Amino acid sequence: MHSFLPKKDPLIKYISSADSLKRLEDISNQLPKLLLTGKTQSLIDNLKPNDLSINKILKKNDIRELGLAMNHLSFISHSYIWGSESPQKVLPEVIAKPWVKIANKLGRPPILSYGSYCLDNWFRLDGKKNISLENVGLITNFLGGVDEDWFVTIHVCIENAAIKAINAADKLSKLNQNDSVQIFSYHLKDIIISLKEVNAIFRRMPEKCDPYIYYHRVRPFIFGTKDNPDLKKGLIYESQFQNKPQFFRGETGAQSSIMPFLDGALGIYHTEDHLRHYLNEMRDYMPPEHRKMIEKVETRSNAKSYILDSKLLTNQYNKCLEEIRIFRAQHLEFAATYIHKQSQINNPFGRGGSTITGTGGTPFMKYLKKHRDETQKQKIKS
Repeated sequence: MHSFLPKKDPLIKYISSADSLKRLEDISNQLPKLLLTGKTQSLIDNLKPNDLSINKILKKNDIRELGLAMNHLSFISHSYIWGSESPQKVLPEVIAKPWVKIANKLGRPPILSYGSYCLDNWFRLDGKKNISLENVGLITNFLGGVDEDWFVTIHVCIENAAIKAINAADKLSKLNQNDSVQIFSYHLKDIIISLKEVNAIFRRMPEKCDPYIYYHRVRPFIFGTKDNPDLKKGLIYESQFQNKPQFFRGETGAQSSIMPFLDGALGIYHTEDHLRHYLNEMRDYMPPEHRKMIEKVETRSNAKSYILDSKLLTNQYNKCLEEIRIFRAQHLEFAATYIHKQSQINNPFGRGGSTITGTGGTPFMKYLKKHRDETQKQKIKS
């Protein structure tokens, strides 16, 4: 069964034993206290060059240990960069070197991406029970608290709820004109049911994630270095990239593979412009196996062309697109509430970031509106 969540639940502790891994784990667990007391930078600055070495797990090549290390290094690095009044422009070698190493191993840039922030950052409170909002906790936090936890666990549960839609869309993409209306209908219905669950979970965001807290205490830590007015000259990874500044996008839901996969399977096309270029760029931040799944389904799927002659299938197809439109409209509404409106309020806690630029470094309101509207326009007219 296809899923964009890991096949096995993420590790919360390393299997391998090494002082450097124990130190990495300890610092990650202490981040809320370190950020609260302003000691993150001094702690990292006083470490020796190999104090956070990950060489042992690089040799072992266990995907879950690699995921945990990427999670730890990403959170620690972002705490170092964004944990004071103004962002740090140089990341010390002790953290930069292992971060770049493991990022290369995983085929992703050395920046906090959706993969480390969400997909590899959860555990079940009760291992015998299913993934749900009542049974998921986070492995690593920045400041911690209900709002930060809820924001991320909502996304974890969305990924889980979308599994049925992903598998149905995958099967749909393999069908052709020789397959029956009933088979097409069966898979379209599964997509609709799954996406209704996704949207029901997404709507629960305001229950325990307050817009004010999100903007001022959650959002500031997940920015990237590309198109970021606070780091116009990028970030130097000490001893890496020939000490030349690097520019990477920040963590954003656009790095989730769910919607690009469904777009590909259902033939939802986005016009060639900056938004399309940005969405394609986001794939560089996805796990490589997710990118391949999206590219494969885009190449082979002709499902839309096979359902045009059936009123039943046309109606079901349009219902699929309606659920995707609802998701994108909800995203737009949350962006207005959680970001744009909050930017108008005086901020006693720190930076919330630009009101027109998202954590991925884009004019998010404009992009989200276009995304929603393009989905609506591609419904099949009866």
